[in-house]
Amino acid sequence: MTDTVRKDVQDKLARGLYNCPKELTLSMFNGKWKINILYHLGQEGRYYFGELQRLLPKASHKEIAEKLKELANDALVTRTVETGAPVKVAYALTPLGESLMPIINAMYDWGVNRLAQLQNQPVTFGLGQTKK
Repeated sequence: MTDTVRKDVQDKLARGLYNCPKELTLSMFNGKWKINILYHLGQEGRYYFGELQRLLPKASHKEIAEKLKELANDALVTRTVETGAPVKVAYALTPLGESLMPIINAMYDWGVNRLAQLQNQPVTFGLGQTKK
């Protein structure tokens, strides 16, 4: 395995914990904010760090920075430092990251449809209980 995959993922692969392709796939965007970051980069193509912060107002600076670092280490996102005053850091999807977009877009579409269903129906809480 190359160094383009996070160490924890490498360790799990080495120990045989990822014997299922879907588990490995989910691990690539597991974690708060990763899917949102990938989605926004996939829609726009490129964002500066500050722009991503504005798109994710509930995420802290530290959370966004950590997730971007993990996504870059997994070769899903590129990080480009633009010199000047002030220095800016831009992020974009790699071809590997772009290959996740059909999955992420399908998840988005499913969520839109499911929200519409839930808004038109009583919500079921399990054990046959419903709330109107």
